[in-house]
Amino acid sequence: MKIEQIHHVAYRCKDAKETVEWYNKMLNMDFVLAIAEDHVPSTHEPDPYMHIFMDAGNGNVLAFFELPTKAEMGRDPNTPIWVQHIAFKVKDRDTLIEFRDHLVANGVDVLGVTDHSIFHSIYFFDPNGHRVELACPDPEEEAMLKRMDSVKWDMLEEWSQTKKAPKHADWLHAKELKK
Repeated sequence: MKIEQIHHVAYRCKDAKETVEWYNKMLNMDFVLAIAEDHVPSTHEPDPYMHIFMDAGNGNVLAFFELPTKAEMGRDPNTPIWVQHIAFKVKDRDTLIEFRDHLVANGVDVLGVTDHSIFHSIYFFDPNGHRVELACPDPEEEAMLKRMDSVKWDMLEEWSQTKKAPKHADWLHAKELKK
């Protein structure tokens, strides 16, 4: 028994139409499906919703629910804004820069390019306040991933015991953090 892939990831949105248009314009995602009901199929509770699905490429689907009868969306006040996000892979650094320039030209505030050694990223927020990351692999990704693979269990065990960042892979962000 093994999971094949993610079927879809679902978030809440403020406005379904605005969300479809934004993801289409900003990230070139196609709108592939809309589902709407007055009752939730899993719980049968009355709660009208619009459920939209966007093609995130390669069989990946990003979905959103607009819930007009619920209180306005919020975020977990105990979780820093940078933690919860969805990351999409792009082909290479040139594509990453093209997306950054496109987003900025369309009024989106973009952070980065951030150097994670293994990959490089830009960060921004969608119109619902969800943090989005676009990441491209580093040309040396495969070798670095092997290096990281050899220390992952030791790092996890040390973290579990100390709750302090293990130093096994402190080279990873050395350039970005100028260590």
